[in-house]
Amino acid sequence: MKKYDYIFAGAGLSALMTVYQIVLSRKFKDKKILLLDSDSKKNNDRTWCFWETPDGDYENLVSKKWNIAVFSDQNYARDLDLSPYQYKMIHGLDFYNFVFNRISKEKNIEFSNQKVINFKEKNNEVIVTTEIETYHCDKLFNSILNAQEILSQQKYPYLQQHFIGWKIKTQELVFNPEKATFMDFSVAQKGNTRFMYVLPFSETEALIEYTLFSKDLLPEKEYEDEIKKYLEKLRITNYEVIEKERGAIPMTSYLFWKNNTQNILNIGSAGGWTKASTGYTFKNASKKSRALVSFLLKENDFRKFHRKDKFWFYDLLLLDILNTKNHLGSSIFSSLFKKGNPTLIFKFLDEETSLYEDIKVILKCPTKPFLQALCNRIWNMK
Repeated sequence: MKKYDYIFAGAGLSALMTVYQIVLSRKFKDKKILLLDSDSKKNNDRTWCFWETPDGDYENLVSKKWNIAVFSDQNYARDLDLSPYQYKMIHGLDFYNFVFNRISKEKNIEFSNQKVINFKEKNNEVIVTTEIETYHCDKLFNSILNAQEILSQQKYPYLQQHFIGWKIKTQELVFNPEKATFMDFSVAQKGNTRFMYVLPFSETEALIEYTLFSKDLLPEKEYEDEIKKYLEKLRITNYEVIEKERGAIPMTSYLFWKNNTQNILNIGSAGGWTKASTGYTFKNASKKSRALVSFLLKENDFRKFHRKDKFWFYDLLLLDILNTKNHLGSSIFSSLFKKGNPTLIFKFLDEETSLYEDIKVILKCPTKPFLQALCNRIWNMK
């Protein structure tokens, strides 16, 4: 059986970011590293969007950026000046190609297109089994989400950010490529938290996504019917659908890290690296991957890597509300963005605010549902 220092079970965003940071550090040349994934990573299977200042770690991969984002509901619309941030988009295939091109130059790093079916820790090493081979390693980084494990417990709610998106090309000049529609809650909520998301690339091209924060996925037809209705509302009738994408991102404050062992670390969505209250992943994964590489240079026990913080609890309260009263999502986000400082809100969502700044943001939200959620959590802790 082949032996490695580090094995990555799954070669998604978080694994590739971590390996890339390992390469950049130039301090792991003596480590033999293997990435395993059933996907060859040769398709543009997703896009990532996030906000950050102009000079980010992956700025060379950004295909489009916006300085203004629009927030809307049934009663108002507001242009959000994102300065000093920009809202950015990166295509999945561009990211994959960039990272794989870089790591292909490293003699100590390998990628194998295999599906991991099992792994276990034994005698201070980890045994990883694929459909083809069995490997041994000192440390395993697992990014394969076990959703059933979360669904089998009741303490922490499990919602999803789920969506279908159409990239369309119109015959008329209908879009403003300088403004991204961050959230448009003017669509029928139907007892859920539902909104439209529009990323215009030019006056004739845009990505239109129908998105929900809720427990259950919809039939494909329902997403697409709502996209058609929204385009009619915008008086867009002559268009061609160029690409489609579909996704479901976990939104939960479940304690993923409780399953970490001395030699097995859960990363990515499987490790709680997705921002629980929004479903945003790229920026969080970038921060976590850098932190993990710094950790590897100092520590050897993966159980020490993660700690709960105040933002984990803030996210938990919001998810508690959306879990039981999913229809309140529109009013919560609308209250937050109607009069709130966009820069401060995005800084808060990036988990970079002080307690004083936290309070300024939280006070923009409806008080009653959050107090009820807080009381319920305190009561359940007794």
